[in-house]
Amino acid sequence: MTHLAKPSVWPLAVVSAATLLLAACGGGGSDASSGTLRLALTDAPACGYDHVYVTVDSVKVHQSASAGENDPGWYPITLPSLPKRIDLLELRNGLLEELGQTALPAGRYTQLRLVLSPNSASLPYANAVTPTGGAQAALTTPSAQQSGLKINVDIEIEPGKLADFVLDFDACKSVVSAGNSGKFNLKPVISVLPRFIDGMAVDGYVANSSPYSSVSLQLNGVVVRSTVPDPARQGYFVLPYLPISSANYDLVIADPGRGTRVVSAVPVTPLAITHVNSANQAIQLANSNAQGLIASATAGNAIPDATISVHQSLGTDREIELASRTVDSVNGSSSFTLATDPVQVATYSPTLAPLSWLPYNASAAQFSVRSNVPGTPIQSQPVDLRAGSARVDFSY
Repeated sequence: MTHLAKPSVWPLAVVSAATLLLAACGGGGSDASSGTLRLALTDAPACGYDHVYVTVDSVKVHQSASAGENDPGWYPITLPSLPKRIDLLELRNGLLEELGQTALPAGRYTQLRLVLSPNSASLPYANAVTPTGGAQAALTTPSAQQSGLKINVDIEIEPGKLADFVLDFDACKSVVSAGNSGKFNLKPVISVLPRFIDGMAVDGYVANSSPYSSVSLQLNGVVVRSTVPDPARQGYFVLPYLPISSANYDLVIADPGRGTRVVSAVPVTPLAITHVNSANQAIQLANSNAQGLIASATAGNAIPDATISVHQSLGTDREIELASRTVDSVNGSSSFTLATDPVQVATYSPTLAPLSWLPYNASAAQFSVRSNVPGTPIQSQPVDLRAGSARVDFSY
């Protein structure tokens, strides 16, 4: 596992000597017609789980997005020490699990397959989850697991250069509960991100986060990257591997019991990390009132691919997302606990001046709940939690 440096010494800029050598030499391609692909694994925060384990068996790539598992033209990635059981929830705040690298013919690769080892009699928990406060349970993997999890990619291999990418495994959206059975299904949600040595990252500190705190960077209410503060590192968080954008980001800190805070107008550049604050000016969260929300998406039965998300408005044409979860595979529902105090908003300061917070009073206990089912229009309903908890049901 690659550990980045401590936050006081440019956490994302420190890489191994081998990495620097590869980059300086153009990637280590074996000849003028080939380049090198390197892959690592990381994770967004998981909601309600202490551990999410997957056992990676192999990775392969192809230049055709429609290639089948037995078609010619597949290139395996050289992966050391595999199969390897990995706890995704250890891979936060820029920590990476290096998967490996390989020389590839120059060209564009559009399909990647991540093959996980199946649970077996000898390895019943090769893929498993530990719910917070619960016992370890096996994760049922997709029936097509033997051929690998198919991921559409757009990776250009240039002669003599290194193509460096991170697989972002979203454990929160990938683990799906199955009613009251105590069973869980794995429906992997994975993004492929370019890895940057310097810049394209935002970091900062939250002084008094809880196990339920989340930090995300959002554009127009869409989460681009998310993580959790690390209490062992003074509440440090970092959101790396961000896409290039002409617009500034909203940094959203959400916690059901400690309210929601938004730092607006956060810039991102390819030259240096954007520091929101320093350790001695860590963001202090305040206790908040909270209420419960249950939302479901059904068509007679649960819709396995449905996702429920909760949003808040911060004025005309501006909103934030608080949470998003895949519905339970049996009853089609998701449950949330939501802070009902007004969202506190501050504007980013490039001089690292103390953040000045103002409440957006119109946001108090007011939410928008959305159901997203692939292939159908998004459904949305407003929810007012001033009178207490609520339930929202979407029908298809």
